[in-house]
Amino acid sequence: MFRATAKRLHCRITFFTRTPCPLCDNAKAVVQSVNAKRPLDYHQVNVMEPGQEKWKAVYEFDTPVIHIDRAEAASTSTSSLKLMHRFNEADVMALMDKAEREAEDRTKS
Repeated sequence: MFRATAKRLHCRITFFTRTPCPLCDNAKAVVQSVNAKRPLDYHQVNVMEPGQEKWKAVYEFDTPVIHIDRAEAASTSTSSLKLMHRFNEADVMALMDKAEREAEDRTKS
């Protein structure tokens, strides 16, 4: 679904979904399109699966949601940069840029 790359990945997208979810299908297509232009590390979480109770409590009725973190981040969290419901390629790329800028600013400080 998403291409692998040997290059250093700058951002990780964690995609929170559930089934059925027509909005999720559209949002996945947006993320796939972004990945074709800009490599990313992709993880998908179905909030309704066993073991995902933490994310179900947060996003059960709000999918789709994507978290955007630096690829080097230990994990995603509710304080990660995020987009919800309807978003386009420009929205995703702008938030990826923001995640990268914030990480660069932290390393300069």
